[in-house]
This record gives sequence, C-alpha cells and structure tokens, in this order.
Amino acid sequence: MGKSIGVIILAAGSGSRFRQVAGAEKDKLLADCAGRDGAVRSVIEHVLANLPASLEKRVLVTSKDRPQAIRMAQAYGCDFVELDSPGLGDSIAAGVHACPDLDGWLIILGDMPFILPSSIERVVAGIREDGISVPVLAGEYGHPVGFGREFGPKLMALTGDRGAKVLFAGAQVLEVPVDDPGVTWDVDVPEALVFK
Repeated sequence: MGKSIGVIILAAGSGSRFRQVAGAEKDKLLADCAGRDGAVRSVIEHVLANLPASLEKRVLVTSKDRPQAIRMAQAYGCDFVELDSPGLGDSIAAGVHACPDLDGWLIILGDMPFILPSSIERVVAGIREDGISVPVLAGEYGHPVGFGREFGPKLMALTGDRGAKVLFAGAQVLEVPVDDPGVTWDVDVPEALVFK
C-alpha cells in the first residue's frame, strides 16, 4: 500500500496585485486561461485538473467570498476550509489541520495553473517521513512542495503570512530536478495568464 499524501490547495489570498491591474472585482482564480493542454479553464480549475488521481485527499483553503472556487473544488473531489485570513502560514496550518493523520502533504498554490501533472507526481514520489520534496528548475526552487509526516506539527503551527520556507532550515530537502517552467510560474498579473 502506498503512502497517504494529502494535497492542500492554497486559495485564500486576496490577489491584490492582479486586481490592481485587472480591476477590483476581478478574481485571478476565476480568470480564464489557456492551459498547456490547450483547454481554456479558470486558473483554479487548471490547478485542480492537473492534480494526479492518486492524490485522493484534497483540501482547498479559501475565503468564504469565493463560492465559485469552492464549488469547482468540490467537483474535483476536494473538501474545503473557509478562512478569514489571507496569510500563507494560516492557510497551510488550516489545510493540514483538516487532514492531520496522513503520511505527508503536498502544498500547491491556487494561482499556478501551468504545472505539469508529471512534475507533481515526481515531487510526491520524493516525499519522505522526515523530509521535504521540492521541484527545482534551473537552480530555482518551485512549487508544489511536499512535506513528510514529521512536519505535521510544524506546518500546523505556522501563522500569519510566513509560509513554510522557514521549515527548510536544517531539514532534509530532496531537490527534484524538472524541466517544467510551470513550477515557477504564478499568476500575479493578467499578463501571466498566457503561458510562454
């Protein structure tokens, strides 16, 4: 039997940089973009569609003012956690709290629609009980990031806007080389909806 790895999709941020350019009412997670498969979907749906089927435990962490994203996530088999804070640390903690009894967690950002499923699978394969698995493109760390079971308490203790990068210090980090620009491509501004 394989490891039980949960995926935590972080989608509670306000997307303020995107809104400054696109308009205050525009939610980047719901913006249409053409995926690497050529299909036009919302940003969050691309993220969900790229998740390997083997990741059965899925939790979307988002704010209650995103009912469309919640419905979309449920259509892809996700549970969801509503959070009042846009903080990255708060989101990670809430997601892991929702499924604490797993062998590990894959943390993926809701605004990264261009990650290849094969890259996600390689990162998941690298998750060890006491280690961190991270994709590396041309020497740069990307997403998603996998954390083994031993990191559960530390992930649940994160707060505010500080993400899990602080956990890398002194940890066993498995660098997973990938040839996938999607691992470092997030949609912060409307121009980033077009993958080049």
